[in-house]
Amino acid sequence: MLASKCMTLSKLAEKMTELSGKTYSQSLLSHKLIDESLRYTEMKMICKILGYRIYIDFDEIRLGR
Repeated sequence: MLASKCMTLSKLAEKMTELSGKTYSQSLLSHKLIDESLRYTEMKMICKILGYRIYIDFDEIRLGR
């Protein structure tokens, strides 16, 4: 997602800090991604910054329908 918008993780962290008032850094975001500990609210903020939407689709195949 970042590469498609020509943005670095550091720049994303800077924009997240501006938007939320919480301090985000490149290393914090990197650890959250590696540890899979990114919060849904953080993912929504990232999508807003990058111009994406989160879309959840019902998977009928996995449910045998």
